[in-house]
Amino acid sequence: MNGRQIADAARESRPELRVLFVTGYAEKAVLNHGHLETGMQILTKPFQMDQLGRKVRELIEQ
Repeated sequence: MNGRQIADAARESRPELRVLFVTGYAEKAVLNHGHLETGMQILTKPFQMDQLGRKVRELIEQ
């Protein structure tokens, strides 16, 4: 399973679960038909620690 498949499986039992994908691959590698579901964010490598912090805060505040 890839990360997106794991996230989708986890959200079947916990639909409110928030997910942050961190990837070194192109964004489309984790997109499902070109989009992310509500409560999902993506952060591509390389990134700065403040960028990670912002993404986590965005997910918490959703």
